[in-house]
Amino acid sequence: MLNAMRRAPYRLWILALVLLAGLWLGGAGLAQKSGGGIGGRGGFRSLPGPSAPQVYPSPAPSFPLPTPGYGGPSSYPYFPRPLVFPGFYGGGLDLAAGVILIALIGIGFAMVQGLRRAGDGDAGLEAETARLRLALLYSADLQQNLRKLAASADTGTTTGLAGLVDEVSTLLLRQQSAWRFGSYQTMKGGYRETEAQFDQWMTEDRSLYAETFHKFEGRLAEKVDYQPKAEPGGRYLLVSIVVAASLQLPHVPLPLRVQGVKQALLAVASTTPVTLLAAFVSWTPEASGEALTESELLAGWPQLELL
Repeated sequence: MLNAMRRAPYRLWILALVLLAGLWLGGAGLAQKSGGGIGGRGGFRSLPGPSAPQVYPSPAPSFPLPTPGYGGPSSYPYFPRPLVFPGFYGGGLDLAAGVILIALIGIGFAMVQGLRRAGDGDAGLEAETARLRLALLYSADLQQNLRKLAASADTGTTTGLAGLVDEVSTLLLRQQSAWRFGSYQTMKGGYRETEAQFDQWMTEDRSLYAETFHKFEGRLAEKVDYQPKAEPGGRYLLVSIVVAASLQLPHVPLPLRVQGVKQALLAVASTTPVTLLAAFVSWTPEASGEALTESELLAGWPQLELL
């Protein structure tokens, strides 16, 4: 019994070392590959923001000035006794003052209603954001073409972003024979909710690779000292497209299959410079010669479905 108790600490140390070794090997085996991303959300900035209603006050009431009457320079015409409303602290309120009071009450009510509508923001306005992830068999040509499109695209305007989404969708449609895994998600809501979801999905995609190329709204950042991590089992390239639009996107059937991927690509490409609010295209690996292994692909993107 005593010997068993003495051996217990050593067993704990051995178990701890085994766990650490497993974590280290697992982390090394699933190390992030390079990745690139390009996009912008300038369409959200072009939306009209809530503002308080304009109030045009009525002109100050004017009353006729006394003019010399027919009786001479010191006489004035006769004015009838003003109409009064009794009940105001024992006195009265003439008709002109009553009209002014009613007008002021109406203006105050209009201001309160306008400020309430301004506080509601985009209540009642609906937009939609969608994300398509597509894993393809690795192709050096596809990898290079994505980089070329990203380098030349105009990300400072919705026209450039819509053109980028069209070009990437066309490029992927031509690679149908290489499609292997995919996933598609959508979310509808107001403009603020849509923008928040877009930012969330974009940030999530960026966190899953080591960023070696990033171009967002005209700002370019590259990591030139990255060392590619080529592995014998690497055979996949993953592309993600995230769009937000001020319209309802075409329906895509789920679970996603080959025909569904085609419909999803056509759905994100249906956006125009007028309806597109934001877009972000990312791909991994980005460095030449790198490819994802199947274990890396399924561990990093567990939502992917076999097509």
